[in-house]
Amino acid sequence: MSDGSRPAPAHAGTPAAPGRSAVVVGGGLAGVTAALALADAGVHVTLLEGRPRLGGLAFSFRRGDLTVDNGQHVYLRCCTAYRWFLERIGGTALAPLQDRLDVPVVDAAKPEGRRLGRLRRDPLPVPLHLGRSLAAYPHLSLTERAAVGRAALALKGLDLTDPALDTQDFGSWLAAHGQSARAVEALWDLVGVATLNAVAGDASLALAAMVFKTGLLSDPGAADIGWARVPLGELHDRLARKALDSAGVRTEVRARVTSLSTNDNGSWNVQVPGETLRADAVVLAVPQREAHGLLPPGALDAPERLLGIGTAPILNLHVVYDRTVLARPFFAALGTPVQWVFDRTDASGLRAGQYLAVSQSAARDDIDAPVAVLRERYLPELERLIPGTRRAVVEDFFVTRERTATFAPVPGVGRLRPGARTRVPGLYLAGAWTATGWPATMESAVRSGVSAADAALSALGRPRPRHLFEFEEAA
Repeated sequence: MSDGSRPAPAHAGTPAAPGRSAVVVGGGLAGVTAALALADAGVHVTLLEGRPRLGGLAFSFRRGDLTVDNGQHVYLRCCTAYRWFLERIGGTALAPLQDRLDVPVVDAAKPEGRRLGRLRRDPLPVPLHLGRSLAAYPHLSLTERAAVGRAALALKGLDLTDPALDTQDFGSWLAAHGQSARAVEALWDLVGVATLNAVAGDASLALAAMVFKTGLLSDPGAADIGWARVPLGELHDRLARKALDSAGVRTEVRARVTSLSTNDNGSWNVQVPGETLRADAVVLAVPQREAHGLLPPGALDAPERLLGIGTAPILNLHVVYDRTVLARPFFAALGTPVQWVFDRTDASGLRAGQYLAVSQSAARDDIDAPVAVLRERYLPELERLIPGTRRAVVEDFFVTRERTATFAPVPGVGRLRPGARTRVPGLYLAGAWTATGWPATMESAVRSGVSAADAALSALGRPRPRHLFEFEEAA
């Protein structure tokens, strides 16, 4: 970068409005989405990211000959905003959805040995689409299966706009609706921990109800699972950069913003080392604590609320075997510390053997454990779950830790999450932690970027791009 002060470059493609420029701070999914939406509307956009890559907390890195994702990320068919994002960057074919929800669930704690069950849907209307699967689910008793059906109907009847839901925890609600500890473990937490990053007792009823109503009780195909068959960096960095370049966005990495300030004419100064950028609008798409540090006085009524939004960790264990040990692409587990296991062999570029990624959400007990301890704890569990590993040689075992992977979805967090608009004209917030109504997912991040761009475009007097994601499309 050069010294001095300059605006963002002209947008290549859609004619830019004279003098209309924006700086987006943060190159995760929220920031990339906001930048694309603004540029598609003809705004001059500069995207600044402090890391050497785009993608935020959904990224890849090299380890020897492997390309490794920092963690396993999935999305559902009901994640309509993230699906729009994939289409916008040209990545839909690289992260396909299942034709039909099908989740193998292995219980390693049965006295008679490991037992396989499945959660899958039939081509029937809601709630019949899961009826046969639930009726045959071997990890619950007949009484527990019937109680699950009653609780699901009660959940479907909840009003997601009721603010009282955010003050309650999901675990207490489940207990009050006849759910046993086993039912919580074998079904509700099986889904909820992976999507909320919290067990039921630690999760806001509002967020849990949103997940289950939208994912399982809105449309028969809503919970079909999709995941990247390529490294996440291929999607969220390479293809995202290509889309940004095509839209005329100036993208700068290793460019950490140090301060924001306004000029007398209402425009903004965005300071990075060696340069000051001028803009008519700024989208702050960084984690909540970083946003708090950059907000100018008066931007929010109670900026300290951002510091009250806690974080929750996710741990990923990566195991490379000398041979193929698992035939299916993924499975979930019960009766063991292991939660979800994914085959990442092809995506990583491994040429021989098999590479499995073990995804552990709500991992407070393990997030700081030494690698040797985690190896000793989890490899025997994988042997219990996957018989083929007992004859295999572990060629590599390593760990990735995201200590602040998501915001903590605790009861009461809803009142702490700000919307896209601030009290200062021209300044907008984006990030999965903002008030999207969703937990901290890729879907929430994209939705927040769209919301911030919509707010900025309205203030800038620019029309909304015709192809931009419409919230009414959501399930």
